[in-house]
Amino acid sequence: MLALTSQAAADPARPAAAPARPVIDFRSELQPIDGFGFSMAFQRADLLHGARGLGPAKRREVLDLLFSKDKGAGLSILRLGIGSSTDTVYDHMPTILPADPGGPDATPAYVWDGWDGGQVWLAKEAKKYGVERFFADAWSAPAFMKTNNNENDGGELLPAWRQAYANYLVQYAKFYQREGIGITDLGFTNEPDWTATYASMRFTPQQAVDFLKVLGPTVRASGLKTELVCCDAAGWDRQIAFTEAIEADPEADKAVRTITGHRYSGPTTVPQPTDKRVWMSEWSPDGTTWNEKWDDGSGYDGLTVAADIQNTLTVGNANAYVYWVGASLGTTRGLVRLANPGDDYRVSKRYWALAAFSRFIRPDAVRVPVTNTDPALQITAFRNTDGSRVIEILNTATTERSTTFSLRGGHDRHPEGYVTDETRSIAPADIVSTHGTSLTAKLAPRALTTIVLD
Repeated sequence: MLALTSQAAADPARPAAAPARPVIDFRSELQPIDGFGFSMAFQRADLLHGARGLGPAKRREVLDLLFSKDKGAGLSILRLGIGSSTDTVYDHMPTILPADPGGPDATPAYVWDGWDGGQVWLAKEAKKYGVERFFADAWSAPAFMKTNNNENDGGELLPAWRQAYANYLVQYAKFYQREGIGITDLGFTNEPDWTATYASMRFTPQQAVDFLKVLGPTVRASGLKTELVCCDAAGWDRQIAFTEAIEADPEADKAVRTITGHRYSGPTTVPQPTDKRVWMSEWSPDGTTWNEKWDDGSGYDGLTVAADIQNTLTVGNANAYVYWVGASLGTTRGLVRLANPGDDYRVSKRYWALAAFSRFIRPDAVRVPVTNTDPALQITAFRNTDGSRVIEILNTATTERSTTFSLRGGHDRHPEGYVTDETRSIAPADIVSTHGTSLTAKLAPRALTTIVLD
């Protein structure tokens, strides 16, 4: 009987079974989505405010591009850089503690200018657009707290200064609270596994755990409604050692709400070993020129960013995706390039790749399961709290695809389709039809298709 069954299965005369239809199950849920965001640290917020000539009208257009849910990307997480007195042209963030008060137990002489390199202004603007997540992260402790007595070039936090550094971070959050901005997420280190020529500070996983045992109680005692993140390692794979160390220590584990990692060392290949929220908290593709292309094979085009978002949300199970920089100058790999000097700006296709997700997938959405049999298609799907559902399909093939999905959990007679490719930027397109619980979409080659079901 087994032999007959095997022979029948191999019989070329027998018609092959039709491939299974992809299924999107909106009744189930995977990870929640906290949002999508960006940073304007190191005086870039000041550039947006007009330090190099950007006028009020153009400034508003860029703010709309970044924050508006109707006109732009509707980005919902703003990452702030906590003070560094680095003297590079753009790489400078005012510090709130410019001088050694006389030792770790001396009373610090904090200063506050209410501007913070333009970040206070930008945070207030973001709040007007409805942003609620303000993520503040420190690249370095003040120089006198470190082994190398320098905010640049790595160095480590001196153990005697742990409490003073924790107090410093809390004070920064209190200054923002005074300005009407609640720091919701607070980080004490940026790329602790990387020594940079600019502001940087090294931590081993154990050193990070030891500091969390100080910072956690300090934040809790402050009365601030601020949660801690850790540890923004330069590589997603390198973050794993920090995550494991936190999970293994009850005090550190209690202190941290969100695990944060960058992905400069390579694409996300595994989830972080934790049940906490996980953010991809910084990345931009490398490159030496400003690039506005969607798909030019450079590795820093729009399609590259779209693919990375899909991969990070599915393989990494990330709850948030925070791009490195929103707007900057020159050969930036940011989303927007500001004139230097001048009253103008340019928009990259990287921006439109991120906007195709962030405009439609809102905070507190959940990712839902998708079964997909076409390796050329990268597919994610989401259910928002208002009941709307979103499907993101990246067709990596060089030919048009037509695919039909079975929808579980409701259907829609009037789905909306949007296409982002070399010539279109979230452009409405008549590419989607439904019949009962079946949805069919025509997918342009090398394009990101966004489908919205209300």
